[in-house]
Amino acid sequence: MIIIGIGNVLQKDDGFGVYASTYLKRNYSFSKELAIINGGVEGINLYNHLVENDHVLILDILNIDDDAASIYAIPAQEISGYGINNGGAHEIGIIQCLDMLEMQGNDIPQTMLIGIVPGEVTFDFSLSEELINAFEDYISVVIQYLNKHEITATKKEETITLQEIIDRAKDPSGVMSLV
Repeated sequence: MIIIGIGNVLQKDDGFGVYASTYLKRNYSFSKELAIINGGVEGINLYNHLVENDHVLILDILNIDDDAASIYAIPAQEISGYGINNGGAHEIGIIQCLDMLEMQGNDIPQTMLIGIVPGEVTFDFSLSEELINAFEDYISVVIQYLNKHEITATKKEETITLQEIIDRAKDPSGVMSLV
């Protein structure tokens, strides 16, 4: 299984998936091998990750008409019906990757989006108060999903806070540490 955090940390809540994947990678160990990557705004460059894995978990915002911080788990085959295509170039890219796999006759990995409705997408290195308040609930949903697939997450002794991750994104030399 691979977890791909999608988003742009330059656009406030749009960076949520990147922050969530970084938080998981830095703060948890897992009972089975699990790759966690910062997909950022890589779009079509994520194609190989989809080809090489049979189970993909995407962490991202979800642009739908609902209250900010509402959390959804949506299978990949239903993603286009929930507004993920409308949020920006990175979402279109990941959907294009899945479409390309299908058009080429390749197996499509079991793919799930755990999305959260953004409060505000604007130029800023931060998260809206709604998403900060919902962050632990979101991480809990991700861990429940992993547990359902027989992957246990154990919190490490030394952890990093969400705020520390956001602060690293603000520092040009720290962006690479989000990977």
